[in-house]
Amino acid sequence: KSYDIEQASLASPVYLKHAGSLMAGSSGQIAVTHGHAVKIMSGARIPDGADAVLAGEFASYDGVVIKALNNAAPGKNILPKGTDIKKGELIIERGMKLRPHQVGLVAAAGYSSLRVYKKPSVAIIATGNEVLAVGMPFQHGKIFASNLVTISAWCSFYGIAANTLIVKDEEEAIREAILHYVDKSDCLITSGGAWTGERDLTIRVMDGLRWNKLYHRVRIGPGKAIAFGHLGSKPVFCLPGGPPSNQIAFLQLTLPALSFLEGNRDLSLPTCNAVLAETLRGQKDWSQFVFGRLSSSNNCSFFYPLKTASRLQTMAKADGLVCIPEGKEYLMEGEHVNVQLLVSVQG
Repeated sequence: KSYDIEQASLASPVYLKHAGSLMAGSSGQIAVTHGHAVKIMSGARIPDGADAVLAGEFASYDGVVIKALNNAAPGKNILPKGTDIKKGELIIERGMKLRPHQVGLVAAAGYSSLRVYKKPSVAIIATGNEVLAVGMPFQHGKIFASNLVTISAWCSFYGIAANTLIVKDEEEAIREAILHYVDKSDCLITSGGAWTGERDLTIRVMDGLRWNKLYHRVRIGPGKAIAFGHLGSKPVFCLPGGPPSNQIAFLQLTLPALSFLEGNRDLSLPTCNAVLAETLRGQKDWSQFVFGRLSSSNNCSFFYPLKTASRLQTMAKADGLVCIPEGKEYLMEGEHVNVQLLVSVQG
C-alpha cells in the first residue's frame, strides 16, 4: 500500500514483508495488507489491496524482506482497467485504412478478424483499329496503346489488379469483350469510342446493352466525353480516346470511384499549395485542367504550366494539375492555387 512507503528514501528505507509473487498471466489470488508487498512482474494484474507499484530499481529483495528505497504515490505504475480500451469504445472507424499499429489495437480488443473492403478488380478495354499492343512490331498508321498502359499503371500504383484487352472497332467484338469482362471484374473501364463520331462505337454498344447510363459528357476539359453508368450491378466508365482527355477523365472521375469501392474516404489526389508562375486562361463553359511542373524557391512552391507540342510529353513531364473553375476566365500570375499532385503520391 502506498502509505506504507510514503516516507521511504535511499537514506531511510522501509522494510516490508514479502507476501508472494505474481507473474504476467498468473491467475493466483494474492492480497496486499498493511506492512506487506507483493513482488510483481510487468504485465501482471495488480493484487487486491495494492494501490501503487514501486519500480524495481527502487527496491531490493533478499528472499524474505523487501526493502523500499523510494515512495510511490497512489496509482503509480498502474494502468487501470479500460486505459487502452473501454467497453463500447470506438477503436477503428469504418473506412479507416488499417496500418500495422492499428491492427495491434484491434487484436488487443480481442478481435481475431475484421470485415474489410477488398481491392477492386478492374477490366480495361481499349477500342480502335489503329491501336497496337505495346511490344508488337510497329505498323504504319497504328499507334501504341499508351492510354491502356497509363490507366493500368495508375491502377497498379494504387494496388488495384487490372486485366487489359484491345478490341477492334467492331460492335460485336466490343459487345463480347464487355459482356465477358463485366462478369469477371468489380469495375469496367473502356478507352476510346466515347464521342459521337461514326466510329465511336462504345457508347452505342453500351446503349444497346441497355445499361443504366447516369451521364455522358461532363463540363471538364480535357475529358468531357466521359460516360458513366451501371451494367447490371457493375460500374462502367467509358473514357475518351485522346490521351489528355483519357487521363483527366480517369484521374478526376474514375480513380475516385475505385477509391470509394475499396472503402476509402479520401477520394481525390493529394494536393499542395503553390503560386502561379504565369497567368492561366480558363473557359466559361467548363472547368479546365492544366498540366504543369512544380519548383521551389525561398520555401515557396511555384506552378509552371507546360506548353509542349506533344500531349504525351506534357503529361509525362507534369508534377501536378491545376483546375481553372468553370466560369472563371483567368487565374492570375502570383495567385495561390491548389495543385493536384501526380508525383510523390501515396498509394
